[in-house]
Amino acid sequence: MSEKPRVLIVDDDINITDLITLYLSKELYNTRVVSDGESALREFSVFHPNLILLDLMLPGIDGNQVCRELRQRSDVPIIILSAKEDTFDKVLALELGADDYIMKPFDSRELLARIKAVLRRYQAAKFPIVTNPKEKKIVYPDLIINLMDYSVTYFGQRLDMPPKELELLYFLASAPNQVFTREQLLDQIWGYEYVGDTRTVDVHIKRIREKIKEHEKWSLATVWGIGYKFEVKSRI
Repeated sequence: MSEKPRVLIVDDDINITDLITLYLSKELYNTRVVSDGESALREFSVFHPNLILLDLMLPGIDGNQVCRELRQRSDVPIIILSAKEDTFDKVLALELGADDYIMKPFDSRELLARIKAVLRRYQAAKFPIVTNPKEKKIVYPDLIINLMDYSVTYFGQRLDMPPKELELLYFLASAPNQVFTREQLLDQIWGYEYVGDTRTVDVHIKRIREKIKEHEKWSLATVWGIGYKFEVKSRI
């Protein structure tokens, strides 16, 4: 994402909203808090959140109704935060369109992991990435990436490259000049259910660059504030 993800927090418990706001702000999320259902529906059109944290027990319009109405407007991810333990409440919320359901009290680290996972799934669904499954070998000047035998040949020398590094390089090189966010790369290489930090991608990119230097025809480029791309600098 090119800007901080926006999270709308809908809960009338100020202690919980203050805690969530503090924690998400430290993780570079842009947050806004409302305490009732009517305000949530109104603020949704103003704040344009990337994700909503929604309590079920709200004054006025309850969380289920808010979820139902939001689903008629948008497919924005919604995570329910609730003290209700009944299976019926969980099933109802999910059937109304919620993407996840977290019981109160919750661990802040788990909440952050769930937020990241839901956002990654949403981004992958919104911006689907399609590759040709028949293509298992990519050739560039002085670089061959072979997914059949998991080998990388660089200036005629076979490199020692772990599977995830190779898969990441192959995926980027298979779509030259296309920019991918860290979240998209996590989904494609590590899977939708992976709950690790997006810095995992940065670490793997750094390791690849230590082995493969910038070439006059191509490079592994950083797109600041967004992610990475395999840049082809001139016609090959």
